[in-house]
Amino acid sequence: MANEWEIKGRSHACTATGHEFADGEYFHTLLFRDRHGFRREDLCEEALAQRDPTQQPYSSWRTKFEAPPPLPPEPLGKQTAETLLRKYMNEPGEEHANIRFILALMLERKRILKPVEVKEEEGARLHIYLHSKTGEVFVIPDPQLHLDQIEAVQTQVAGLLG
Repeated sequence: MANEWEIKGRSHACTATGHEFADGEYFHTLLFRDRHGFRREDLCEEALAQRDPTQQPYSSWRTKFEAPPPLPPEPLGKQTAETLLRKYMNEPGEEHANIRFILALMLERKRILKPVEVKEEEGARLHIYLHSKTGEVFVIPDPQLHLDQIEAVQTQVAGLLG
């Protein structure tokens, strides 16, 4: 047998019954070795009592289930930036043009939005983006920010993202 290991984490539910483990509940892990490698089964007390005793595991142990901690929020919240851009895309008016532009640049940097084309139309520059996962098209007018304005807009966007 090769020395390649496939590490499998614990299940959140009983392999046999589908019963979701509760925080602090004890369950049994059985490790079986077959011609394909190792196979792991996490069983609740009830499923362990009902299993075929002739099938002996390679190894087994009893442990207490600990619910995984909640995922920490992302530092800049890529979903929050996207949600904010979507919100401001639905609001007509030029008061959020600078914010829309900076949010689009942030999402481009995170590779959520892919630049497709830049069009010149009636003296205005339009940036056309494609959402990398959904295929949605975003058309963002370039507000022609000057270098001395960018820092203030970035600060404003950072405040909105919290």
